Amino acid sequence: MWQRILALITKEFLNLFKDRKSRFVTIVPPLIQLLVFGYAASFDLDHVPYAVYDRDHGQAGRALQAAFSGSPTFDLRYVIQRQDQIAPLIDNREVLLVLQLEPGFSEKLTIGEPAEVQVLVDGRNSNTAQIAVNYAGSVLNAFNGQWIARHQQQAPPTRLVSRAWFNPNLESRWFFIPGLVGLLTLVVTMVVTSLSVAREREQGTFDQLLVTPLRPFEILIGKATPGFVVGLVEGSLVILVARFWFGVPLVGDLAVLYLGLVLFLFAAIGIGLAISSLAVTLQQALLGGFLFMVPAVILSGFATPIENMPPLVQMITLLDPLRYFLVVLRGVFLEGAPFSILVHQLWPLAIIAAVTLSAAGWLFRHRMY
Repeated sequence: MWQRILALITKEFLNLFKDRKSRFVTIVPPLIQLLVFGYAASFDLDHVPYAVYDRDHGQAGRALQAAFSGSPTFDLRYVIQRQDQIAPLIDNREVLLVLQLEPGFSEKLTIGEPAEVQVLVDGRNSNTAQIAVNYAGSVLNAFNGQWIARHQQQAPPTRLVSRAWFNPNLESRWFFIPGLVGLLTLVVTMVVTSLSVAREREQGTFDQLLVTPLRPFEILIGKATPGFVVGLVEGSLVILVARFWFGVPLVGDLAVLYLGLVLFLFAAIGIGLAISSLAVTLQQALLGGFLFMVPAVILSGFATPIENMPPLVQMITLLDPLRYFLVVLRGVFLEGAPFSILVHQLWPLAIIAAVTLSAAGWLFRHRMY
């Protein structure tokens, strides 16, 4: 059996890389996209969930909190009572920003001394973090103006001190480029797998496979292996470029990263083979692949934060394997998140992979005859 599968895998690789154009399309465009997107892309923000840690409990502190809660830009989620409550909220992405008022804040403002307001911000998405800090600065400037007018002071009474977690310098590439690992791996894997069976049908060689000793699941393995190998190599190449060319820190465990990559590849291969089994021509397979990839990228949180999407759309994103893989990528690259934290992203990815591969196998068997 394994000799037959190995012979089919060899044929698939030869068919994939037999001419210069196939090699070019498989390797060069993802690298060009990596370089272009790495330098050119940007994001926007329209929603800021935050928490408050009031160590002052004075009148001025309450007035500043009212200024934040009254702003349409901010959404108060938690009121913190202890210092050790801050890290879990940011680590688990429950808030983007924590507003901390120092002890004696109201007293300092009352006697005319400047007081500090600390903003702890999740720096994994540097563009979002910077915008959130700017929004906080705008609210604080408005509060300063009102306080000066009311108390006839000359200097601004409060000063904003910001600190970004996971991305201290708020480098936008640190957030964006790890996401390209998932995006470009998805594109390459989908192109290779979605065209495999359709190519055989269009060239008239698929019927020849049916008269060989190969059983359906053996043909399925042979068709899936090139996509897995190419995706694994492509993903590894993009990881190397991200780390050593763009200088994105990789502080987590490579084993967790590659576990997520393997599960993501299985899910993408299942979807690609299902599309290829349904398609009759290469054009149908190509259109089917893009029909999946475009919404998959949009709903993954790659360009638009999922938290800003309507609730119904957020439910649909739960079916997108790229959504979970992006969390794994950024968690390993920027946070050094261990398996115990990322397991909540890995098990849904494993379920999606099992479902898509099973669906591809069922379609494959029923479309062969």
